[in-house]
Amino acid sequence: MSGTPSRLWTHNTGPRLDRQDPYLRIQHITIFIRDYERSLQFYVGKLGFSLIVDHKIDDHHRWVAVAPPDGTAILALVVPGPDSKEHALIGRSMQIGLITEDVEKKFHDWSEKGVVFQHSPRTPDWGGTFTQFEDVDGNCFALMGFDEATRDIETYRAAMRDKLEFERRAEQELAIAKQVQARLFPQTLPRLSTLEFAGICIQARHVGGDYYDFLDLGRGRLALVLADISGKGIAAALLMANLQANVRSQSAIALDEPDRLLRTVNQVFYKNTAETSYATLFFGEYDDDSHTLRYANCGHLSAILLQGGDEVKYLASTATVVGMFEDLECHTHQVQLQSGNVLALYTDGVTESSNLAGEEFGESRLVEALRKARNLSAQNLLTSVIREVQDFSAEQHDDITLIVAKCRTDGPEGD
Repeated sequence: MSGTPSRLWTHNTGPRLDRQDPYLRIQHITIFIRDYERSLQFYVGKLGFSLIVDHKIDDHHRWVAVAPPDGTAILALVVPGPDSKEHALIGRSMQIGLITEDVEKKFHDWSEKGVVFQHSPRTPDWGGTFTQFEDVDGNCFALMGFDEATRDIETYRAAMRDKLEFERRAEQELAIAKQVQARLFPQTLPRLSTLEFAGICIQARHVGGDYYDFLDLGRGRLALVLADISGKGIAAALLMANLQANVRSQSAIALDEPDRLLRTVNQVFYKNTAETSYATLFFGEYDDDSHTLRYANCGHLSAILLQGGDEVKYLASTATVVGMFEDLECHTHQVQLQSGNVLALYTDGVTESSNLAGEEFGESRLVEALRKARNLSAQNLLTSVIREVQDFSAEQHDDITLIVAKCRTDGPEGD
């Protein structure tokens, strides 16, 4: 026997992928009955069918349909008017055959529940096992079984067990991958005198391609890193881990040359990934003594810097994306931070979050959310903005990653 059940007994009930031949299947078979409640007690209570629909059309008509627990055959139960020609069709042989892997067991189980059989199971000349039973109105059905059908059912069950076990293992492996990736994000934060900062990544799936990091560069310098890997899911997560390891290893080598660091990161990422893989990346180096931020924006969304009053400065792209080209043309810019300035780095999962009307959260809402919470601590500011994004969004489709940093040139605040 092949691993695929015979098309004689089972078939694919879903629509075909191509639409050249329009989808078609039997919707239902009509059974004429005398009373809905008595018939439902029989089909649902005794035979174990499922009630598919029970819809009241008006005071005199209902649409009632039931189906066996396995398969897609639907029986529409109809009470015809007493003067209709259909009324005479109640209590006839339906010429409907139900198939089971164990006729004897169904026969005994249903007999004990009061189902009336015309005879005990027999083995006719055409093979298999066969019997007939009646519903409460005398409508007659066949109950049959074949060795080939039983083998097909067992093959199908084995395939389903394998599928469920595969899905269980895949789910378990994804959960482990999620735990592993979570450990790649910063577990402890370097401490600076004039800058407080916080970051978060809320993944849309088990794992994702967004990456953020805080790197202690020594001598009172901190690197704020945020990146968005092309693609989604496991593939993006693997590239994210590759990029994270790459940035961390190179940051120990090119401490004073961010542009050189990023060119090296680009070369390694380019060689280790497919041609279509790339990442947008923002790398900022903050100096605790001079309160300056030297940064390179490699094709990423513009960082937002809230300055004094309502002034907003955007730290736009200064280089191409990472990993797309073998050589990265990278330029660094520098900006002076003042006390009370707020810096925000984010991925498009923040600004492209949309509500039920299809409106995106957008950059302007992000700026307003930052302004409203700018007097909070960095962690509370982060929490406030994320809450606004989630309250606005109907459903999360992309990773939401955000870094916020607040400058205090007067040193650490007291308790």
